[in-house]
Order: sequence, then C-alpha cells, then structure tokens
Amino acid sequence: MTTNENEIDAGDLLNTLTISKVERRTSAGGAWVKGTIGGHRFDALVFPEHAVCESYELEDSRISKLWVQRIDDRATVVHFDRGWEVRPTTPLAQQIVDLLAAGLAETIYTD
Repeated sequence: MTTNENEIDAGDLLNTLTISKVERRTSAGGAWVKGTIGGHRFDALVFPEHAVCESYELEDSRISKLWVQRIDDRATVVHFDRGWEVRPTTPLAQQIVDLLAAGLAETIYTD
C-alpha cells in the first residue's frame, strides 16, 4: 500500500486505521476520537445517536465534526463542522471520509 494521492484498496486503507484516543464528553455527549489512517491524522466528534438536524451529520454517520490532515505536508484535506468547510481535496481523502463515515461510530459505540 502507498499513501500517495491515488486511490488504494479500501481493505488495505482500513488496515492502516489506528485510533489513538477516545475522549467521552460528559456535558454534551458524544466522544472526540483521534487517530491515523492512510498517512493522514484525523479528529472526529462522534455520537451514539443520529443528529436531530440531518445536515449537522456527515453522510448519515453520527459524525458531526471531522478534520483530516495529510501527515507528510500537514495540509488539511477534509474539514466538516456540521457542514462542509473543506470538501475532500483528493481521491484518497474521499476514501478516508467514506470509510470513517461507514464505521467509526459503530467502532466507538459497540454494545
């Protein structure tokens, strides 16, 4: 697997996922999740339930905030804060968003 800006196999990309910190919020619910995936670092605010306002949530994922930075040059490649600030700037960034949206909440909130 390479971490250049070409699309890579989703399974290979998922194998690079490392969650380094989960900090549960007591006042407003949810959890801040920090980690790395495919040569990028990310911070995400993830909730156990879907947002009341659908537009506050990234792609029906229970993620209300997501920041992704490429490690090599520290470029922000994604920023979602209850709406798009920076849409994915590369195909790899889009793959990362898709993978995190598909399963990060389920990973953090297992029964």
